[in-house]
Amino acid sequence: MSAPIVLVPARMSSTRLPGKPLADIHGEPMIVHVWRRAVEADVGPVVVAADDIEIVKAVEKAGGHAVLTGTHHQSGSDRIFEAIQLCDPQGKHDTIVNVQGDLPTIDAASVRASLRPMVDSAVDIATLITPITREEEKTDPNVVKCIGTEIEPGRLRALYFTRATAPWGDGPLFHHIGLYAYRRKALERFVSLPPSTLEQRERLEQLRALEAGMRIDAMIVDSVPLGVDTPHDLERAKEMLRAK
Repeated sequence: MSAPIVLVPARMSSTRLPGKPLADIHGEPMIVHVWRRAVEADVGPVVVAADDIEIVKAVEKAGGHAVLTGTHHQSGSDRIFEAIQLCDPQGKHDTIVNVQGDLPTIDAASVRASLRPMVDSAVDIATLITPITREEEKTDPNVVKCIGTEIEPGRLRALYFTRATAPWGDGPLFHHIGLYAYRRKALERFVSLPPSTLEQRERLEQLRALEAGMRIDAMIVDSVPLGVDTPHDLERAKEMLRAK
């Protein structure tokens, strides 16, 4: 790993919170807050991959860089794959960090942590997890669990991801955080694959990579960033960022 780049996919068409990237948080659009958190991580250039010119304008007004991508993409992975070809056609960046555009409270240290497994050449994709401490989250299908085997302190090799309560028995359960670092070739392979059986059953995109034999390692971090999907989430984000 020699030249990471951070890409932030953002799209306007959110069912529960229309125009989500431009939602106001203390005088700035949410996407600008996410861009700032990614810049603070200081791991490489940060580019927003937008599906609407208004998102591009908002990021550029704040001093950031954004590229306009198609409106047809089904996932953030597809969007960042188009974006990396637009902003880096020469292939200078060999590692791509995907920071979702609805994580205005993401911690810079978490972004940096996603890159640590990439020093191992056997790793295709890296992601983040945190121990589940609230009892109700153990059975909540909206809290995705990562099942893995520890290969060094604070790092697991992911074996499976599920919405079920797993693994069974005594021991910690881990909440998966949907932030990924991809080797560029791994991203290219991933988006070329059709949706897999378990991916469709669990509605978890990362299972496509595991079913194709790709390796995902997960770093343990201290906290889960708030994903903004609803007006209620937006109010929570405002409170959290006001406290900083």
